[in-house]
Amino acid sequence: MSNDTPDTDETRSALLMRLRAEHRDLDRTIAELQTTPAPEALAMQRMKKRKLQLKDCIARLESDLIPDEPA
Repeated sequence: MSNDTPDTDETRSALLMRLRAEHRDLDRTIAELQTTPAPEALAMQRMKKRKLQLKDCIARLESDLIPDEPA
């Protein structure tokens, strides 16, 4: 396995929790920035892109944690 891929369910669960926390934090930050009179467009775009990347990664990890059904 590569260094980027967690090799145990426990490691994946810990990574999943960390990614969910980062996603929540970004969500809060984006919401706060949207309330400012002139939000920084480039920063908002980057945060939203990162948030989508996190969402995809979270979905992949959640899928990996679900055991395969026997055929």
